[in-house]
Amino acid sequence: MIDQQLTAERLGIALLICVHTILCCASLVYLADSHVQVSFDPVPFHLLYNSTRLPNAATAVAAFTLISLPFCFVRFSIGYGVSFYFYTMISGYLWLNSFTDLSYDHRLATLSAAASAATFFLPALFIVSPITQAYALSANAFDRLLTLILLLAVAVIITGAQYNFRVVGVTSIYNFRDDLQSPSFVNYSIGIVSTALLPFSFAGSIARKTHWRAAAALLLLLLIYPINLSKLALLAPFWCAYMLLLSRIFSIKVTVIVSLLAPVLIGLILHLLFNRQTNLYFSIVNFRLIAVPSNALDIYNDFFSRHEPTYFCQISILKLMMPCPYQEPLGTLMRKVYDLGNLNASLFATEGVASVGLMLAPVATFGCGLVIALGNRLSAGLPPRFILLSSAVLIPVLLNVPLSTVMITHGGALLFLLWYVTPRTIFDTEWPNRSCKLIDERAEHAVNMLSTYH
Repeated sequence: MIDQQLTAERLGIALLICVHTILCCASLVYLADSHVQVSFDPVPFHLLYNSTRLPNAATAVAAFTLISLPFCFVRFSIGYGVSFYFYTMISGYLWLNSFTDLSYDHRLATLSAAASAATFFLPALFIVSPITQAYALSANAFDRLLTLILLLAVAVIITGAQYNFRVVGVTSIYNFRDDLQSPSFVNYSIGIVSTALLPFSFAGSIARKTHWRAAAALLLLLLIYPINLSKLALLAPFWCAYMLLLSRIFSIKVTVIVSLLAPVLIGLILHLLFNRQTNLYFSIVNFRLIAVPSNALDIYNDFFSRHEPTYFCQISILKLMMPCPYQEPLGTLMRKVYDLGNLNASLFATEGVASVGLMLAPVATFGCGLVIALGNRLSAGLPPRFILLSSAVLIPVLLNVPLSTVMITHGGALLFLLWYVTPRTIFDTEWPNRSCKLIDERAEHAVNMLSTYH
C-alpha cells in the first residue's frame, strides 16, 4: 500500500512537471505574438516564434525534461525549490533560443545551459546531510527572535519612508522608480528584511501558531512596496500566503510545482477567454515571472559572445581587488546596450555565462549548487513547510538576481544561519509533508517486518 502511494505520488509529480513545461512553452508562444495587446512590446525583448522551427524547440525542451526525473525521487530541501524554479527558467530559455534573432553560437549555448542545470542540480538536490547543530535557540528565545524581526522591520520601513514613500499603481512605478534615492544601508536593509527576515518570521509564526505575528509580517512586507516600488515587494505578502495555502492542500514537492504551474495556467486562461485583450495579470505573471528570467539568459549569451567575461569582477568586493572591464553593474550595462530596463539576471547568466563564458559556465554553476547545498545541510531536520515558507521570497528572487547578491544584500546567508540555530524540537507533528510521512511509514514497516523475521 505504501509503495503504491509513493509510486502514485512520483508519477503525479512527473505528470505535473510535463504539464507545467508545456504550459510555459505555450505561454511563450502567446507572449511572442506581436499582435497581442500587452503592456510591453515583445520585439525588443527578442521574444519570437516561428512555426517552422517548432520541431527544434520541442525536441530541445523534451530532451531537457529528462533532467527533471530527480524531482520525482529526492526528498524536499531548499535546493529542491530553487532547482525546480531554475528548471522552469532553463526550459524557457531552450524554447526561446530556438526562435531568437540574437546572433551567437546557439548550439553551444543550448549545451552549456543544459550542462549548467545538471551541474547545479547535482549538489543542490543530492547533498542534504545535516551539519551537527552546535547551538540552538530555546523555544522562548525563538519566539522573541520572531518578534524582534518584526520590530526591526518596522524600524527599517520607517527609515526607508523618510527617503521614499509613494503610493502608485503597479503600471506607473517606472515613471517614478528612477527618482528613488536612498543610502546603501537602507537599500541593503530593505532587501534583507523583505527577502529573508520577514518570510522567516512569517513561517516561524505559522509554526508557533501565533497568527497575529504572521499577519503582522505580511502587512510589513506590503508596506515595503511604497518605499522601493518593486513588483516583488507588492506581490511578496500575497505570495507567502499563497504558498501557505498550497502547502496545506498538497505535499510540499507538489506545492513547489503547482506554485508556478497554477499562475501560468490562470494567465493563459484569462488571455484566451478575453480574446487576446490581455490583462495586467498576463503581463506580470506570464511575462515578468516566467519569460523575463529565460529572456535574460538569451540576452547575456548574446552580449558576452562578443565581449570579455567579467571573471567575477561584477562582485563589489572583488572589483576592489582586481581589474574589471566593466565599471557599471551588469544590469545597468544591459539596459544601455539593449534598452530593456535594468536587466539583472540569475546565477546562470551572471556567475555562469557573464563570469567565465559558455564553456566554463557548468563549473561555475556547480559551485553555486554547493552554496545551495550548504543551505540544505544547515536546514536539515526542519519541517519542509517551514523551509518552504521561510524561503518563499528568496526562491523567486534567485530567478532574477545573482547568487552573490542574494546571499549578501538579500540576506540569503543570514537565512541559512537562522535555519541552523532554529530549534528542531518546537515543531508539532503536523508539519512534515506527505512524502516524509510515507517514507517514515515505509521505514517503520520495514523495521517491523525485520523484527518479525528475527
